[in-house]
Amino acid sequence: MTNNPIIVALDFEDATQARALISRLGGASDFYKVGMELYASEGMQFVRELTEAAKQIFLDLKLYDIPETVKRATAQVAKTGARFLTVHGSNAVMRAAVEGRGASRLGLLAVTVLTSFDREDLAELGYPASIEDLVALRVKNAMAAGMDGIVCSAREAAAVRALAGPGAILVTPGVRSESAAVGDQKRVATPAEAIAAGADYLVIGREITRAADPRAEAVRILGEMNS
Repeated sequence: MTNNPIIVALDFEDATQARALISRLGGASDFYKVGMELYASEGMQFVRELTEAAKQIFLDLKLYDIPETVKRATAQVAKTGARFLTVHGSNAVMRAAVEGRGASRLGLLAVTVLTSFDREDLAELGYPASIEDLVALRVKNAMAAGMDGIVCSAREAAAVRALAGPGAILVTPGVRSESAAVGDQKRVATPAEAIAAGADYLVIGREITRAADPRAEAVRILGEMNS
């Protein structure tokens, strides 16, 4: 486990709001997720702004396209100094991303099954497997493709850790304290449960970003995990 395993999700519509949250958090966090909404608004320029300010960035784009496009896009991300990039757990996509990052230090994380999905959602997509079986398959494929780690629900983190091994990086979204609202997530766990299950990093958004005092909330969650 890292000293501070929290990745704060900057789920905002523009950089002004994101900068304000980062300022309020101060030294309570130096690791931030830039997802689709903020990226669509501010683009790679904002990612570079954050990395140049010595912030660690989890760029959650879940790349999924033809291999050549994924390879070239990953090569561009690698130039920014971002710490992690997510790609879908398709064999061709993962291999293309590994090729695209080259010798850079960009960590590549394979997305298994979104934490907003349950068994019925998989069935609607035509997957006959259970969530656990699909996650296991994608973890095995990711490790074989040379990925650095996995994005998975904390519910599956222990099984993923057993399959991926001690060196794999496990990032778990869908983490909520017991007192926090679940929101649009379906497979959630508390921060302490996620760490106990083998997660290295926890992506936490609204519980911190919408708190009256985001810094105090981040510190409280850290204390909750340590206790």
